[in-house]
Amino acid sequence: MNTLSVWNARSPFSDASLVRRSFAGVPQAGFVPAADVVRDGDDAVVRLELPGISTASDVTVEIVGDRLVVRGERRDEQEATERRGPRVREVRYGSFRRSFPLPTHVSADSVSASYDAGVLSVRVAGVHVQPETRRIDVSGVAPSATEATDAPTEGEQAA
Repeated sequence: MNTLSVWNARSPFSDASLVRRSFAGVPQAGFVPAADVVRDGDDAVVRLELPGISTASDVTVEIVGDRLVVRGERRDEQEATERRGPRVREVRYGSFRRSFPLPTHVSADSVSASYDAGVLSVRVAGVHVQPETRRIDVSGVAPSATEATDAPTEGEQAA
């Protein structure tokens, strides 16, 4: 038996279960800014979309352990005013926190941040620098050739 689904004139978003299934795994509350992480030579640049946010008072960029942490809040300035009638809101407001792993050799001195046209750019210098390889000499006495041949073989152990 074939199943045929036909959308009728009502909105497909009127079925709440459809909306929940469509956005499964996506946080429904709060604000999660989109982020890009790109390589620029030996540096990593993290770009976060933060339009309409005051970086001076509402955004913090930190190194916490081995992670770059960007946190802040997008405030709804219109919430204080009284609104009448129905409304549709696609813009998310609230607190956010984004975290990105860093190599252990990165310090806070190698991080800089700038904000332009609604995009926060955080440059982490030297992330992709390959650590120096150092060969370690192994000391000790190597087993002699006779010690290696004195061990029983698999066939001898079974006998």
